[in-house]
Amino acid sequence: MKFAIVLLCLSVTVMAAMIYLAVDQEFKLYELKASIVESHSQVRVKEGSILEFKIKDKAMKTELVSVNAKIDELKQRKGEIDKSAQDLTKALQTCNTEKENVQKKKTSTGEAIVKVKADHQVAKSTAEGDIQNLKKQILDRDKAICVFADTTNEEARKLCGITEAPK
Repeated sequence: MKFAIVLLCLSVTVMAAMIYLAVDQEFKLYELKASIVESHSQVRVKEGSILEFKIKDKAMKTELVSVNAKIDELKQRKGEIDKSAQDLTKALQTCNTEKENVQKKKTSTGEAIVKVKADHQVAKSTAEGDIQNLKKQILDRDKAICVFADTTNEEARKLCGITEAPK
């Protein structure tokens, strides 16, 4: 009988332990199901946010492509502008060089004109002096001729400057 009581106690204890383990396992399963449901809802939320990020990423990639195209276009325009600026700078330097050459020619031409005017004035004054000298020589010659000229002749009177005919 002792053996039956011990066996009964042992069976009740084993059965109680099995019931405890079964109930504990059921609670754990319930918690796992609740956790799975919660994880599933979190996964859906995260999948939704991932989809939003994918859509935003796709939009940003298309925008990035258009921005890169604009950057390439602007770089090309900048290159063209830089090239035209260099061309204009070269043209400006050429014009400045030509301007300096023209200024030098103008200065040398002005100096030549001043020199020619001075030479002209000297030549003019020399020529006037020569003309006056020649006029004086002609008058002296005419006066010398007038001494010998016949004053009755009209041409001789004109030459000598006599206005009245001799009587």
